[in-house]
Amino acid sequence: MILLIASVFPVVIFLHVIYQKDHEKEPISLLLKSLFGGCLSVLLSFLMSGPLSTLSALFPGALMSSFHKSFLLAAIPEEIAKFAVLYFLIWKSSAFNHHYDGIVYAVFVSLGFALVENVLYVFQGGMSVAIGRAVLAVPGHGLFGVLMGYYFSLARFHENPKRRQFLLKGLFIAILFHGGYDFLLMYMSSSADNALLLVFLLIGFAWLVIKLWKKGISKIKKHIGLDLKNNSEELGQ
Repeated sequence: MILLIASVFPVVIFLHVIYQKDHEKEPISLLLKSLFGGCLSVLLSFLMSGPLSTLSALFPGALMSSFHKSFLLAAIPEEIAKFAVLYFLIWKSSAFNHHYDGIVYAVFVSLGFALVENVLYVFQGGMSVAIGRAVLAVPGHGLFGVLMGYYFSLARFHENPKRRQFLLKGLFIAILFHGGYDFLLMYMSSSADNALLLVFLLIGFAWLVIKLWKKGISKIKKHIGLDLKNNSEELGQ
């Protein structure tokens, strides 16, 4: 029971923070569908990563192997799976009527994925894994969702041809940050015997985490501010 709580608690905390910032709350039923859809996206990710895992021989050495695992087996299939669920459930929904809504739904989908992943890893690795994932993995998935949702909303409220550009940009940026995040962690774990390289990778990882948090907070503020501006203009008409 303790491990289950440790798996779920950080997800609930992140979701609560994102939900509370929404000035016009989203339907609980659609939020739960998004969360459950994110859980199911794990299966879709596995279907994509399975064939890609057979390419491991093409990526020899610690550097290339870390790239293969972080991008081809994690970031690319996981973010595509989350994006597919987000688009299928939310794109045409009438509840998706504010800019911040895209961030809310994307985070719920992303943390649905993280929830399943958390339970699997924590029950296998114990409390130390739970603590590490609460600090790194869960916020990481949440912030990847913020970035994807930011551009998802821009696409929703822009006409073609920018619509497709924003959708692809949101997916690309989520993959880029997710892959870089995982790559640095994986390469660090395989470079423990090289102190100089390890220090360099730690600095790079710290920079990436700070950059991710700054971007995520900035995107949240921008869409909340845009919604407040639009609402005040509508009231003034």
